Amino acid sequence: MDEFLESNRALWDEWTPVHVRSEFYDLERFRRGGIRLRPYELEEIGEVGGKDLLHLQCHFGLDTLSFARLGARATGADFSAAAIAQARVLADELGLEARFVLSNVYDMPANLQGDFDIVYTSRGVIGWLPDLDRWAEVVASFVRPGGIFYITEGHPVMWAFDDEEGVSDLRLRYPYWSRSDPMRFRVRGCYADRSAEIRQEYEYSWSHGLGEVVTAVAGAGLRVEFLYEFPFLEWPEPFLERVDDGTWRLPADRYGEGELPLLFSLRATKPA
Repeated sequence: MDEFLESNRALWDEWTPVHVRSEFYDLERFRRGGIRLRPYELEEIGEVGGKDLLHLQCHFGLDTLSFARLGARATGADFSAAAIAQARVLADELGLEARFVLSNVYDMPANLQGDFDIVYTSRGVIGWLPDLDRWAEVVASFVRPGGIFYITEGHPVMWAFDDEEGVSDLRLRYPYWSRSDPMRFRVRGCYADRSAEIRQEYEYSWSHGLGEVVTAVAGAGLRVEFLYEFPFLEWPEPFLERVDDGTWRLPADRYGEGELPLLFSLRATKPA
């Protein structure tokens, strides 16, 4: 799988400067003092002030730095050198205490020592990983006894539908169940700017069913406290419509409100 992971790493290096200047990430608003964490996340994670927190697959660090603003001793990790460099520049610029580690998830035990009260990851992360069992083992290795792991992510059911531009109805297109070989997609800009010129030709991703996620976490020795499913997303998909609260949902007049899960969150603990 190394060739696919390396190709994706190079892609994220290219995407990073596009994301930094995009309206999608709205870096200027963040500079003015906001946080990018969602209210449901903060409620489900609990108090972070004074706690050691590790953010896996942190990209260029806005969520990591949001936790720092809330008083956490925050560490972010990502496999993109461009993203980690930008995260460090931003932390220095804003005077926020956070450290950033350059590493893919699977190599984290060799690149970071210690454990954490909270290990966090969110939105659009596990599809880039071929092996969830190994991912969960790495996650568990960094959760200290009595600590928690928290993930919020697009629901595997949602990822199975056709998301080509112009598709407005629900069409099953992608596998729900895991496969050993990755799916390959021709790169067209990025999700923050479809018009961006990107040299990398393809991106590679892997599908993971919800059962696989839960089983991997439990198999790594963590105790699942809850698994919640939500009928909304915080980003557009062509088969969804934006509603008044700023989320994206299935059109109620076509499918009925909340008839399919679009997002999930899971919290697990390591026995003390």
